[in-house]
Amino acid sequence: MVDARLQDGSRVNVLFPPLAVDSPCISIRKFARRRLSLPLMVENGTMTSGVAKLLGIAARARLNVLISGGTGAGKTMLLNAMSQMIDHGERIITIEDAAELQLQQRHVIRTETRPPKLEGQGQVTQRDLVWNALRMRPDRIILGEVRGVEAFDMLQAMNTGHDGSMCTIHANTTRDALTRVENMVQMGQVSLPVRSIRQQIVGAIDLIVQVERMHDGQRRVTQISEVCNMEGDVITMNDCAVLEFDREDAQGRIVAHYKASQARPNFLPRLEYHGLGRSWLAALQEI
Repeated sequence: MVDARLQDGSRVNVLFPPLAVDSPCISIRKFARRRLSLPLMVENGTMTSGVAKLLGIAARARLNVLISGGTGAGKTMLLNAMSQMIDHGERIITIEDAAELQLQQRHVIRTETRPPKLEGQGQVTQRDLVWNALRMRPDRIILGEVRGVEAFDMLQAMNTGHDGSMCTIHANTTRDALTRVENMVQMGQVSLPVRSIRQQIVGAIDLIVQVERMHDGQRRVTQISEVCNMEGDVITMNDCAVLEFDREDAQGRIVAHYKASQARPNFLPRLEYHGLGRSWLAALQEI
């Protein structure tokens, strides 16, 4: 079993017998040469212009964003598009298992994990890279995918002045994404009370964006949820925008519309600090 990367950045996985029963199997994951932006994603039908404005404002206002979705839903594609709204003067550190992000800013430090050698030594995990990134004075940390105990360290980074950090996670809904983060933290911090973990999550994450590859083959942003507060031991959320299914057209394509919440978000003071409070409220009216 081999994982590798080609010169053009494509990811390769090869499986040989006896793990592959009938014959060797090779999978190549290629990435689009054209870098998608939020306006291009609007043209592709991934979202409406109002939703694109919300996501652009979230990136510019340095909100901590978690992008959630299934395999192949377009999480990395959306993260790349949102990252184009980051100021070019900011120092960004990316942490990935396999380098996929294509940030255009000048001050980008790309880091990648390293698997153990045949002797079982030399492994560098995402958690190691998060710890090291905190020593490099980053303005933002972008974690390609949270999948283990590094979730706790990412929450700590978001809670200690690294506003505007972003990461992706595998989950089916925005609520499921919070549950997955909580479970990952418990994997490495068994003694930490559940309420304490949830308070860390509320203090760290501002917005969760759900993306989905729907049965007509189109990738769409299906939900944007604000992480609000704690009520007892439960994390409360506000759905800023939700995609609601209408029908299928004659070609089998899904026709849907967004329903927006007019509630003022808890992070509105931060938006106003960046001069984007009115823009956010106006974008909600467009949805």
